[in-house]
Amino acid sequence: MIHLPELVALLTVLLLLVVSLLTGRARGKYGIKAPAITGHPMFERAYRIQMNTLEYAVVFLPALWLAARWGNPTWAGILGLVWLAGRVWYVVAYQRDPASRGKPFGLAMLALLLLIVLAIWGVVRLLLQPM
Repeated sequence: MIHLPELVALLTVLLLLVVSLLTGRARGKYGIKAPAITGHPMFERAYRIQMNTLEYAVVFLPALWLAARWGNPTWAGILGLVWLAGRVWYVVAYQRDPASRGKPFGLAMLALLLLIVLAIWGVVRLLLQPM
């Protein structure tokens, strides 16, 4: 399980690619010409899913790596999988009905916050070691 964080990082990259492709497909399907980001509600859902996932991946990936390197790689990987599961659930729920995105968002946020705590714990522990 020591390489679980690497797998999670790779799966996160794939998730980002998938939500980008879904947004592009929606752009074509609903005739939304670039650079417009509004138009058909289904395109706007796809776009918000992509942007929200990207916004959180920017925080998630460094937290994952810090938690894996200085905290505990097994726990970082497990929390990363929980974050990914929450994000995939978020994508499906938001696409179906935006009002249903709360629980998957909460699951992913909880995993992210725990990753950040694990990263902080690891880094503080490192800083407190005698030289």
